[in-house]
Parts: sequence; C-alpha cells; structure tokens
Amino acid sequence: MAEFTVPALRVVHAVVGAGSFTAAAELLGYTQSAISRQVSAAETAAGMPLFVRKARGVTATRAGEAVARRAAAVLAELDATDRELAALSDTVAEQVTLGAFPTATWSLVPTAVATLHSEHPALVVELHEASTPALVRQVRAGGVDVAVVAVGQGLPVYDLDGLRTVRLTIGGGGVVAVPRGHRLARRPSVTVDDLAGESWIAGAGLRGDPQFGPWPTVPQPRIAYRIRDWNARLGFVAAGLGITTVPELAVPGLPSEVATVEVHDPSWQGRAALAVTAPEPTAGQRAVVAALREAATGDA
Repeated sequence: MAEFTVPALRVVHAVVGAGSFTAAAELLGYTQSAISRQVSAAETAAGMPLFVRKARGVTATRAGEAVARRAAAVLAELDATDRELAALSDTVAEQVTLGAFPTATWSLVPTAVATLHSEHPALVVELHEASTPALVRQVRAGGVDVAVVAVGQGLPVYDLDGLRTVRLTIGGGGVVAVPRGHRLARRPSVTVDDLAGESWIAGAGLRGDPQFGPWPTVPQPRIAYRIRDWNARLGFVAAGLGITTVPELAVPGLPSEVATVEVHDPSWQGRAALAVTAPEPTAGQRAVVAALREAATGDA
C-alpha cells in the first residue's frame, strides 16, 4: 500500500497554498515535472484525486484540503524535531560549508552563525557567498553543504528535485531603499505609481545570475547606474543618486544612511528563502538549517 512521503506532503501543501503547479514549483524551487510526480504519488497514497485541474491553476478537492491541512501540521512537527535534535546535539563536531546569496549574509547568516557558536562550539562553519544558481550546482557537487537560496516570482525555476529543502521565509514583497532625505523616506508604504520617474541603482553581475533591478512592475524604469557590489550600490543610494530594491530579510543589515519603504503591489507575489542540503544531511548540517530557520522566523 502506498504511503505519503514528506516531499509529497510538502508539494501538496504548496500547491493548495499557491493555487497552481507552476506557482508551487517557483515557491519550492522544483521543476513542474517534479511537482506533477509528487502530486501523483500523493493521490496514489490517498486513493482519490486531490486536485481538479483547470485551464488556469488547480482547485483542491475536499481530500486535497484535508491532506494539505494535515501536511502543515506534519511539516511543522518535522521542523520542530530538527530544532530540538539540533539543540540536543551538543557534541556535534564537524565542518559545514554554508553558502548564501549576498543579501542573506547581511543579517540572516550572521545571526544563525552566532547561535551555532553558542549552542555547538565544536561545529566549524565555513562561509561561501554566491548566486542562487551557483549554490544549487555546488550543493549537488558537494562543494557546499547547506545553501540559502532564493526562489519565487521573477526568478528561474531551479531544479531542486532530489535535494532536501526547508522554507526559511515565506514569500516577501520586498522593499525599496531610498536616501534619508528622499520624498518617500517617511512613508510607511508606497504604490508602484509612487515609484514612477525615479532613478534606479541596479545590480550587475555574471550573465545568467539573477539581479535586483528596479521594482519589477514599474513600467519603463530609468536605470541610472549598474553596480555589482552591494555596499557601493547602497552608497550611491545614500548619496542621493537613485533608489534600489532590496529583499525584506536584508533590511536589518542596511546602513543607517538609507531608509526603507514597503511597496504595496498586489501583482507582485514576492520571493522566499530556502535552505537546501543533500537528501540526508549530517547532524551538523541539520543544526545549521535549524539555526537558519530560527534566525529567519524568530522561533526559539
């Protein structure tokens, strides 16, 4: 008799929440074929359809809603188990290479590493900064043990099939960084229309690597400068030479010379951060993932 697997439960939960196989694939970093396989496996285990396929997206059946509801509880318990086991593993003594995309290293990664130094002093964490596509390749090749990657709207669908993924953040809308004296600096939130006519400081990097550019839905944005280094980019913002888009998880690490403003944009679903490891992580790698999740969610 077929049984539910953790990947299948994770996919069903994501599809019900996102409303389509495509959106779930973007959220989890899976290919659409991997999503379809996991849904098929879940439906085999359930013995009945979990979704009604439509021209645009899918609708969960009553069975699908029930499985998604139970899956949420199961996944939460598994995450809690990881954190509890990591806390008990005071004898963890190994070296773990932790890779992350640049803005994740501003606050999320340092907070997690500080926790690891306190709870697992014998655990050695080696840091590596790279773009998400490079990190995915390095996890598969064994060069990186734990990778913090970004997935979601506007990003390529990375093939994470066969790897273990743990959600660190939900899809965040993102914010814009502006000079302290900017006309929008004191506003709690702005609309896309408010951003019209602004000059943008955009990212620059290797071909194929995702970059933070102007706010994604601003029509015909004017890019004043393209700069690879984040410190230089934010320096240009502080000097009043333009504004830039930053992920919400990077806000705690921003310099005091810039202000951040939330963008209210119903057409932008945002992006999420995942921790990615090999299918069977070591005790040290699980401790790193647990610390990252605690740093991202504030859960103790």
